This record gives sequence, C-alpha cells and structure tokens, in this order.
Amino acid sequence: MSVTQRTREIGVRKAIGARRSDVIWQFLTEAIVLTGAGGVISVLLGGGISLLINLAVPSLPSYIPLWAIVLAVAVSMSVGLFFGMYPAIKAARLDPVEALRYE
Repeated sequence: MSVTQRTREIGVRKAIGARRSDVIWQFLTEAIVLTGAGGVISVLLGGGISLLINLAVPSLPSYIPLWAIVLAVAVSMSVGLFFGMYPAIKAARLDPVEALRYE
C-alpha cells in the first residue's frame, strides 16, 4: 500500500512514540516480504513448468540449478528493498499532527 493510503496509521504510530527508523523498517520489511513471496511463487511456478516439460517431452531434460533459485529470490527481494526505500523515507518524514489530520 502506498504512503498516502496509510497516512493516518503512520500518524498514530508516530504520535505514540514510533521513531523514524521504526516506520522505515515497517515499510522496508513489508516491501521485502511481498517481493520475496512473489519470487518464491515464481520459482515454484517455474519449477512446475520444468516438471511438466520433463513429463511431456522426456527427450528434452530440463533442470533448474539451486543457484538460479537462490539468485531469483534474492533479486526479487532486492528489488523490493530498492523500490521500498523512497516510500519508507517519505513515510518516516511525515509530521504526526499533519498525518492525523489527513483525510
């Protein structure tokens, strides 16, 4: 969810004492978990397709090395980290009073 949709939540968290780093970690953790889950789902889907290829065409073996699986999930999580930084910093800079007043 975007920062503008969660402005009130951020305002409440900051009003009760959340530090900037707490808000940043919340947004970054959410972004990394979401993109990591997408990476895992993609790896499972790719593995299923590879299995179907092995079953449908036995003369055409397909194999997914472990390093490719790890790299795929790591890249998807780093994309979440990279593109989650700006919204996280933007959320952490919100003034609690203005955020609570926001509709």
